[in-house]
Amino acid sequence: MEIKDVLKNLRESHHLTQEQMAERVMVTRQAVSRWENGETQPGTETLKILSREFDVSINTLLGSPRQLVCQCCGMPLSEDGIISKESDGSFNEDYCKWCYADGTYTYDDMDELIDVCVGHMANETVTEEQVRTYLKETLPKLDYWKRYEALSDNGQFAAFKKQLMEEINDLHIDGLPKVERLNALVGQYVNLEYRLPSGQSVRFLNDRTTYLGNQLESEFGGDRCFGVLASMDFILVCTYEKGGANPELVLYKKR
Repeated sequence: MEIKDVLKNLRESHHLTQEQMAERVMVTRQAVSRWENGETQPGTETLKILSREFDVSINTLLGSPRQLVCQCCGMPLSEDGIISKESDGSFNEDYCKWCYADGTYTYDDMDELIDVCVGHMANETVTEEQVRTYLKETLPKLDYWKRYEALSDNGQFAAFKKQLMEEINDLHIDGLPKVERLNALVGQYVNLEYRLPSGQSVRFLNDRTTYLGNQLESEFGGDRCFGVLASMDFILVCTYEKGGANPELVLYKKR
């Protein structure tokens, strides 16, 4: 799709006139008309404003001329919903939102990242060993790992994860194994709905936010497992059955 068609579809999907769209991105109505006629294209700064105002990546605005790939884990960034964002809400089109969230890199250990990816990528046709071999060959070629020394935060995020795990383990929740790893988890995939004693149903997460968490089997056995989620602001522990069915809130604690 050409950029003129993308911009016209974007405007129409938000039920805006050319004049209304022009006001939102601080240009003239004539400029919007010229974009949609293919006479001109938005400049770099205007593309940034369009991206921020309408929550669309610049790559999508340009008609997806590039095949984006996360420069940390290698995941194809095939849709805007999985592209990472900076702390100000603007897109960072170099990473997925599991590897980079709100201006922070979430992995500083390649082997840990490979372990996480293997669990998601291995299937009936591709073995875990094949996935692991592929990732060990591919990840070192990606920009994040090639420039790790320059991009890393000198262990600050790793220290934060360690502190979170210590706080969770210090809760001594019956049946919850020792938490030894926290992975990046996007809210929309783990935002379960819990029924409170009052009968009210609540969700505690933001679907677009990336949290730290893990799933662990209960030390008591059975069909239920533990889910652990945490951020700068809270720690949440729950139990649920396969696929997140019948969730029960064990603890929600402000930090």
